[in-house]
Amino acid sequence: MGFERFGIVNYTKETKVVDFVKHLDEGKVMGTQCTKCKAKYFPPRADCPACLSSSFEWIEMTGKGKLITFINVNYGPIGFEDKAPYTLGIVDFGESLQALAPLDKDIKKENVSIGMNLEIKPILLEGGGLSYEFRTGK
Repeated sequence: MGFERFGIVNYTKETKVVDFVKHLDEGKVMGTQCTKCKAKYFPPRADCPACLSSSFEWIEMTGKGKLITFINVNYGPIGFEDKAPYTLGIVDFGESLQALAPLDKDIKKENVSIGMNLEIKPILLEGGGLSYEFRTGK
């Protein structure tokens, strides 16, 4: 399984973090942690910009984070035209881990607020692709 299964629009077939897609397929959203300096990253990185090491391990993005900002998208870019309207958010999971993702369509626009608790969960896209979104943790 290659990286081409990730997302709606993807121009990358190979990457050092190709196992990110395998983990999504297994129901896990994973980041990486540098084994040298212990810096954590999401989206996953195989090369640490802090210490330049290429030694990393996978860490699961579990638990709830806090929504720190969001935007309601009414006109989607190429590949996302039929997804609009949708809400994109950035959630802070602590330890310098933040993620950008769409919010679950079941979360009504009027119920979205800064500081709300959200979880990051993998999703299966039409056509068999994989991605992730934020949910309220039902």
